[in-house]
Amino acid sequence: MSDQPMALQGLKVIDCATMMAAPWAATFLADYGAEVIKVEHPKVGDTSRNFGAVKDGIGIFWKTLARNKKSVTLSLKEEEGKEIFLKLIKDADVLIQNFRPGTMDKWGLGWEVLHKVNPRLIMLSVSGFGQEGPYSKRGGFGTVAESMSGFASVNGYPDSPPTLPPIALADGICGIFAAVSIMIAVYERDVVGSGEGQHIDISLYEPLMRLMEAQIIDYSVTGNVAQRVGNRLASAAPRNLYKCKDGRWVGLSASAQPIAEKVFKAMGREDLITNPKFKDNPSRVKNVEELDKIIGDWIAQYDQKEVVEILNAAGAVVGPIYTIDQIPEDPHFKYRESLIEMEDKDFGKVLMPNVVAKFSRTPGKVKHVGPEKGEHNLEVYKSLGLSEEKINELKEKGII
Repeated sequence: MSDQPMALQGLKVIDCATMMAAPWAATFLADYGAEVIKVEHPKVGDTSRNFGAVKDGIGIFWKTLARNKKSVTLSLKEEEGKEIFLKLIKDADVLIQNFRPGTMDKWGLGWEVLHKVNPRLIMLSVSGFGQEGPYSKRGGFGTVAESMSGFASVNGYPDSPPTLPPIALADGICGIFAAVSIMIAVYERDVVGSGEGQHIDISLYEPLMRLMEAQIIDYSVTGNVAQRVGNRLASAAPRNLYKCKDGRWVGLSASAQPIAEKVFKAMGREDLITNPKFKDNPSRVKNVEELDKIIGDWIAQYDQKEVVEILNAAGAVVGPIYTIDQIPEDPHFKYRESLIEMEDKDFGKVLMPNVVAKFSRTPGKVKHVGPEKGEHNLEVYKSLGLSEEKINELKEKGII
């Protein structure tokens, strides 16, 4: 495994972003072998180092958010710091940054300057609302993106307020779109063959809005404004969470006609297949309250394990609602190594999601957890031609 080539081997990425969306994009590339150099402020570092849960004063999330990266410290506001940064940029393939629009220009490190230094550079800029437009100067976090994209308005139950997700949803989706955008630009430069880099402008709200496309196009055609429907889908039935006899829950999706019929047969209710109220998806959506009660009452007779076994055996699509502590125990997840346990000097061992897509020839790999701040200063700066004496001098001056 260690001797196998990695898909992005040789791709050099400079990550001088903070928090989640933009750094996540760099992490996704690092998982597949890109050399990612994380540039952090000498004093404060990346603020996400202490985001979320902390144990013994050490941030836990950082261990996976910054995995596979090298960390260097550098002040981009100082002249000597700028000079070193431009040396890093000179042979880099990608720069990822998420300072407020105009900040890098103010420092003399804007796109035009960097493009002249390295015409092949692909620069990704992540911001709350994009680099241009009436809101471009506003600060933006995932919460605002989840609010303004329309997501929060349709999330939750009809009798509850709009609901934000309990995870960094907008950041995560933006990170994925950003990584894909970078690879599109790399393909255009290296395979299509322009040989030129380009500037990629991505906001936090637009990737999540892209996933709201069904509601948006429905509104444009019918005028229907999507409402909160809890765990249901407004256009599909049955689709819900159901409580089992043992107090646990299952998630069931059976709107496709063949699957719905398999569920009805497994319940011993073949009569529902020809019942005008439930004979097809539009009819089931119209009568969803009655249908959910019928299914819910049947499921309530069995423990979670029994429900899953009965319905899966019938060819239905159903799964248990796992709490976080149950995830590592699932035999299928274990078989696929969906989670990976990594050695860590602070916590001994930490569990994190493995690389997602499984490549047959050039698989990704988690090589190490998030690094200490400036852990790779000597390695990286020596490669730029700086002596150890000069590196120590820069450290004393607060440049690195």
